[in-house]
Amino acid sequence: MKGKKGVLLVNLGTPDSPKVSDVRKYLDEFLMDGRVIDIGTFQRNLLVRGIIVPFRSPKTAKIYQEIWDKEKGSPLMYISDGQTALLQQALGDAYHVELAMRYQNPSIARALEKLRQAMVDSIVIIPLFPQYASATTGSVIEKVMQIMRKWPTFPQISIVNQFYDNPLMIEAFADIARKQEPDSFDHVLFSFHGLPVRQLKTVEPTGAHACEEAQCRHTITDTNKFCYNAQCHATARLIARGLAIQPTHYTVCFQSRLGKEPWVQPYTSDVLKSLAAKGVKRLLVFSPAFVADCIETLYEITVEYGVEFRHAGGEEVTLVPSLNNHPKWIEALKGMVMDRYENSIRH
Repeated sequence: MKGKKGVLLVNLGTPDSPKVSDVRKYLDEFLMDGRVIDIGTFQRNLLVRGIIVPFRSPKTAKIYQEIWDKEKGSPLMYISDGQTALLQQALGDAYHVELAMRYQNPSIARALEKLRQAMVDSIVIIPLFPQYASATTGSVIEKVMQIMRKWPTFPQISIVNQFYDNPLMIEAFADIARKQEPDSFDHVLFSFHGLPVRQLKTVEPTGAHACEEAQCRHTITDTNKFCYNAQCHATARLIARGLAIQPTHYTVCFQSRLGKEPWVQPYTSDVLKSLAAKGVKRLLVFSPAFVADCIETLYEITVEYGVEFRHAGGEEVTLVPSLNNHPKWIEALKGMVMDRYENSIRH
């Protein structure tokens, strides 16, 4: 007799509340991850616990207070809960779907334990990051392996490590954007979460990957297929193509950098200033590194970048909402699960 098929969805994480103490715990766990800040443990401990967390926690708590829903809580949490429930409904009773966050709650350990107690025969794991990066998807995979290595018995495992070009996901982004009438804006930005340049160099076995030489802004090849930068540009091209947005009418850029070292460029802040200087007044902004609206979309883009753009001479920054609970996105998730069970996990 066959048991249920397990599905584990994993997003980044959110504090348990917008209180400074809870934000401090979240930032500490997040930034102490060696895949997020990939320097020596001693140096990372001094930087994170001695400088970043003490100074950043109160400021970040105020931002969370701005976006926190008094009844539903963190947007990332309640949107992710909704996605999980809709996927469970779409898959049916033969599947057991659990949600986890890489940092804080619900933890990956708790979600995996629920699947273990359910005696699932197999688990499809989907880190909810369309473009692969060591700091996101890689961290989730490492944590899952760390937890499961202690299990006495193992179900069959399959991991969806990237879905940057998933057709239904692309269609969902395009559908959401059409309501904003992209043609009515002066320019379109595809603003992805940033990443240190040094982390891109390791996507090739040589450890010397160079995006310009590998043509990462223009195409996906065997050389750059694991490059976050290349995958971000590919996602933007596909969405733009679906909306008939010409290459001259959009820019790919990167937000949320930390520290002074070089990160993937161009930086969103610099692009905002450059466009404003050229007379651009109205911007439409996608953030396709996120499948659910969160602090990076609801505050960083909508509020912070809106203020920056207006100060530079622009007038309006409009966010394209994330995938959230769009039906085609739920179908995309269902398709990923079904594809893994049909092609990777045989019963």
